[in-house]
Amino acid sequence: MLGAPLSRDPVGPPSSRYARERERMVEGQLAGRGITDPRVLEAMRKVPRHLFVDEALRDRAYGDYPLPIGEGQTISQPYMVAIMSQLLRLTGSEKVLEIGTGSGYQTAVLAELTRRVCSVERLASLATRARATLEGLGYTNVWVRTADGTFGWLDEAPFDRILVSAASPSIPAPLFEQLAEGGRLVLPVGDAFSQTLTVVERVGGEMRTTADSGCVFVKLIGKYGWEA
Repeated sequence: MLGAPLSRDPVGPPSSRYARERERMVEGQLAGRGITDPRVLEAMRKVPRHLFVDEALRDRAYGDYPLPIGEGQTISQPYMVAIMSQLLRLTGSEKVLEIGTGSGYQTAVLAELTRRVCSVERLASLATRARATLEGLGYTNVWVRTADGTFGWLDEAPFDRILVSAASPSIPAPLFEQLAEGGRLVLPVGDAFSQTLTVVERVGGEMRTTADSGCVFVKLIGKYGWEA
């Protein structure tokens, strides 16, 4: 089942300020910067980003930058959410593994785009809050667990797509092992200060990698990432 479509803003009618800000975000920050997948653009029109940040930050929710969500973590810049979602090349039938639930915003976008989303968050407080937000918005195709995401989610493997929302010094071996044949893994790879958004494909059991663009993410903490 796909995520429940949000036909109206949960805190007001379609003409509300937040709905207008979402539209400006999509047209200016996303379509205006080369996001072309119509399904990704529509998903980001629907998902109320302001509900995934603290109330004090809601006036900044649709700005072209990341925002703090507590525990030293951030909600990613809208453009980065869009480009990573586009690079997955989702058709709507896939099972997706997300590493780094965070606020749950990227999770919600994925839920609009595909059949099933399994999301792993290292920090229990963030996982609990994200789960509550996603349930409140009516998503029924998302499962969130608290664990070391660098191990993946073996019980649910293999995955058609994997998205990692934190920077890794290398490609975590368990994640590639859990990627289905023909699948795609998108993650930032690099040092602690700058990374390259990387697409990993599994073709004939072999790994193929393609560098996309520069980025800066918080560290992926775990056995196959950075030490805490």
